[in-house]
Amino acid sequence: MIERWKWFLIRISKRPWFRASLYSVLGIATALVALVAAPYIPEDVPAKIGSDAVDNILGVLASSMLAVTTFSLSIMVAAYGSATNNVTPRAISLLVEDTTTQNTLSTFVGSFIFSLVGIIALSTGLYGDNGRVVLFAATVIVVILVLYALLRWIDQLSGLGRVAETTARVEKAATRALCQRMEQPFLGGRPLEVDPKVLPGARPLYADKIGFVQHVDMPALGELTKAEDNAVYICVLPGIFVEPTQPIAWSVGIAEDCDTALRNAFVIGAQRTFDRDPRYGVVVMAEVASRALSPAINDQGTAIDVIGRGVRVLSHLSRPTPPEKPKFDRVFAPGLSVADMLDDFFTPIERDGAGVVEVGIRLQQALASLGRLGDAAMTLAANHHAQSALKRAEAGLSLPDDYQRVRQAAQETGLLDTSR
Repeated sequence: MIERWKWFLIRISKRPWFRASLYSVLGIATALVALVAAPYIPEDVPAKIGSDAVDNILGVLASSMLAVTTFSLSIMVAAYGSATNNVTPRAISLLVEDTTTQNTLSTFVGSFIFSLVGIIALSTGLYGDNGRVVLFAATVIVVILVLYALLRWIDQLSGLGRVAETTARVEKAATRALCQRMEQPFLGGRPLEVDPKVLPGARPLYADKIGFVQHVDMPALGELTKAEDNAVYICVLPGIFVEPTQPIAWSVGIAEDCDTALRNAFVIGAQRTFDRDPRYGVVVMAEVASRALSPAINDQGTAIDVIGRGVRVLSHLSRPTPPEKPKFDRVFAPGLSVADMLDDFFTPIERDGAGVVEVGIRLQQALASLGRLGDAAMTLAANHHAQSALKRAEAGLSLPDDYQRVRQAAQETGLLDTSR
């Protein structure tokens, strides 16, 4: 249960309103702290620092921050629209969750709330001379924070919503999710090496919702399998679409009255997420390349760039990882399929780039790199896609010379049999 709530808190903390609310509360608290600190200020200090100027500063801060916040929100909406049209709608969640953008906008909102509360408190005479000193010091600090946020915002605007910047975010999210999975290839449990349907006493657990598995609460499953005769065999990983007729797991030795607790361990939502689903990041990268290769955009350079990024992400599949010590001995989960990962990424690009000779050549080079970097499973999957890309190029390229260039690139890799 703790892991489940931790997952929800992480998801909520990535929403823009969460940080804005925190900064707003902080702004109110900062404005009111002068009431508490006023008695500790010496009587002669207000006359020395000119704290009467705080009224004008707060007025300027309130009016300017409201305008800046409104203008920044309009820029964000325009950037999201640009990314939707030029990259892919699935990447928008990464832009929305960007911490730099959220911190900047939250600073603007918090400073506006701070100045507004300060003006109201000054108008009612709550502060007094000593309270004005504390408010003046807090205002100076807020101004410094606003200036820092503005400088970061200016730098952020140079890449917000751009194709290269958004694609880099997708690559980073996919790499992070894949590295986490490689550290725990079976989600902290043991590998699923048998068909649970044939196990004596195995009982299927069906989903009560329709959607994508977003998270699996392994500690909760571990608690339910503490008994020596209890076990859970997970059938679905994060990113898999499930519905009520599909078993999401099989249980052995666990009473039926625990089925609700078992189901609660599987978080099912309407959309896939990047956090625990490395295949989703690869799928989104392939969507970026496919959109770039569409007749409406016709941007082969972006597709070639995405292929290079895909090689960097998929190369983590071949990196040696220390053997995982199972945290949950009685929970069994399937591993990540190398073939599925390569299918998710290369199949759409092979299809949509079949008629572009530059993309065909880059595909052969990328697959050859993965074949050399990986183990037998990676090499087999890479060879399969290299042959598939070559066949698609033969059907998609109108000039025989272009096809020969792709074929020559395939021969030069040294991994493919193109003699037939």
